[in-house]
Formats: sequence, C-alpha cells, structure tokens
Amino acid sequence: MSTAAAIQRPAHRSAGGRVTQANVMRSEWTKLWTLRSTRWSLAAAVIAMVLLAILVAVVQMNRWPHFSAHERASYDSIDNGVGGYHLAQLAIGVLGVMIITGEYTTGMIRSSFMAVPRRLPVLWAKLGVFSAVTFVLMLLSSFVAFFAVQAIVAQHHVQHSLGDPHALRAVIGTALFLTVLGVLAIGIGALIRNTAGGIALFVFLLFVLPGITHILPSSVSEAINPYLPLSAGFAVATSKFDPGPHLSPWGGFALFCGYAAIAVAAAAIGLLRRDA
Repeated sequence: MSTAAAIQRPAHRSAGGRVTQANVMRSEWTKLWTLRSTRWSLAAAVIAMVLLAILVAVVQMNRWPHFSAHERASYDSIDNGVGGYHLAQLAIGVLGVMIITGEYTTGMIRSSFMAVPRRLPVLWAKLGVFSAVTFVLMLLSSFVAFFAVQAIVAQHHVQHSLGDPHALRAVIGTALFLTVLGVLAIGIGALIRNTAGGIALFVFLLFVLPGITHILPSSVSEAINPYLPLSAGFAVATSKFDPGPHLSPWGGFALFCGYAAIAVAAAAIGLLRRDA
C-alpha cells in the first residue's frame, strides 16, 4: 500500500480545542480515498462480486444439457447469485489489513497519533469509514449480481426472486459478511502492525485453518468446522447448506461478529499500551 501518496492531514480541532470523532473520520475518509490502492482494491471486489457470479452462471447454463437430474433439481441460483463473495473477500480482507499497516510501514501513524493523542478515535474512524464504504459497495454489488444471475438462469426456469425463502437474507447477508470481514482484517492489521504478517494471519485464519481441520478425523472436523471464522461468517450468506453440522445463519454471523470484536478489542489494547 503506497501510503506515501496519501495526504496526511491532522484531524481538525473543535472550537474548544478538542479533537472530535467526526473530524477524525473526515481525516480518515480523505486518507482512504487519496490512495490508488483503495480504489483498485474496492473495484476488484465489486468486479469479483458481479462478474464472477455472471461467469459461473453462463458456464453452468451452457452445460445444463449435461447436468444429471439430481444436479438440476439441486441447482440453487440464490447461492450462485451471490457467489462472487468467494473472490471479493480476498480484496476486502487484504485492503482492510493494509489500511492501517500501511501507515505503520511508512511511519505516518505517528503523525496520526500526534494529531489524535488518545489514539482510539483513529481506530474507530478507520473502522467506521471502511465499514460504511464496504457495506454500501458490497450491498449494491450483491443486488446487481443476484438480478443478473436470475436473468441468465431464467432460460431453464431455475430463477428466484427476492421474495423467495432465504433470497433477501442471502443478498443482504453477503454484504454484512464482507463488512465484518473488513472489520476483522483491520483489527488484525492494527494488532500485527506489519502488512505481510497481517495478511498472512488473515489468510491463515480464514482459508488455511479450514483446510487443516479437514485432515482431522471426521468426528473432530465436523465438531470444529461450524465454529471456524469463515464457516460461521458464510452462514448468513448461504441459502442452502451442505449436509453436516452447521450453525444457523444469524447464529453463525453473531459468532463471526464476536471474532471481529475480539480482534478489534485486542488491537485497541495494543494501541494504548504499545508505542507507535
């Protein structure tokens, strides 16, 4: 993340000389959008959400004559409509880590803390700005991808509407999942303070750890998998679950929020107790 290109502006002070949270958020908004990496990463997430879902739907419809009766009966255009999150989560997670580790890499975090000596408002501002941007963009992308996929699969009469069971929850849940994923990534980045290390930990927790559990005995794996961060978070963005134990959509999402809250709390304690 080339934070050297960012404009470091100290948070404006109120008439009473205090730094306000609103002004810190304006400062973080400015820093976020002056980075080209932000625009490219968010654009990649949006493109992944929409184009991946469309591409998969087109390929599946072209192969429809070769599908078995079971495959046709079990085809779910709801999950396929929001399936782009499988790729978008990488862009959101990596950007979330880099938003804060980039400032540690360049040393610009010291300027931020000089402007906001209490430190925590900087973390809250980063979380608030990035969460708002992520949710709005991913919600719009989820709706566009969902409706595009339904239009494509209508040729074989397997489309769904938002009024069908689980459809609206999966579309909105996808945006919620990606938003909390970004919060978790920022927490990891603030805790590790190193871009490579933060991304490595993010990838390990979200993608490597589930693979490790799969090599365990099935009884152990099935007991652990539903509670892993990725499995728990996915639950709210899924309309049809695979056979086996799993958490309820909102129960899994609540657990995922808990993981993000733990990461943020640990990062907040580190900000207060460690030097920049």
